[in-house]
Amino acid sequence: MTKLEPPDVHHLLAAIGWVELGNPAEARHELNRISEAHRSHPDVLEGEWRIHAAAKSWTAALQVARRQIQAAKSHPSGWINQSYALHELKQTREAFDQLLPLARRFPKISVIHYNLACYACQLGRLDAAKKSLARAIKHRGKDEIKNLALADADLKPMWRYIRCL
Repeated sequence: MTKLEPPDVHHLLAAIGWVELGNPAEARHELNRISEAHRSHPDVLEGEWRIHAAAKSWTAALQVARRQIQAAKSHPSGWINQSYALHELKQTREAFDQLLPLARRFPKISVIHYNLACYACQLGRLDAAKKSLARAIKHRGKDEIKNLALADADLKPMWRYIRCL
């Protein structure tokens, strides 16, 4: 993957800043200033995905995630983003099925295991959710994952279990 150079990297950083400030319209404006040659760069696509996610435009986010996968198949972020968008579009089974192979390919990436726990829990597969949550804890730390999980409505059916961890 080639490194994104100025001024495009500056536009991308500004876009991310606007997303974090809760202004997806300004973020989109900054992203549109990136040269056409770099619009398919994985980092730019990640920024675009974040803008759509912040706006809860899940269909658009899903389309961008699929472009991320095409641009960088060996990088997990496109796959993670695709599954997240699918889940938000109420396609949780597909989200789970698409993300599961990544747990084996990228066993140390805690967000994969955490998201699998969320999806499994929503699918009523509590044993699988507990195993995935344990893997997330192994790679991220119990306190951090526990705090995230107790604030995550997707894991609400497991909150009693999580409090006892």
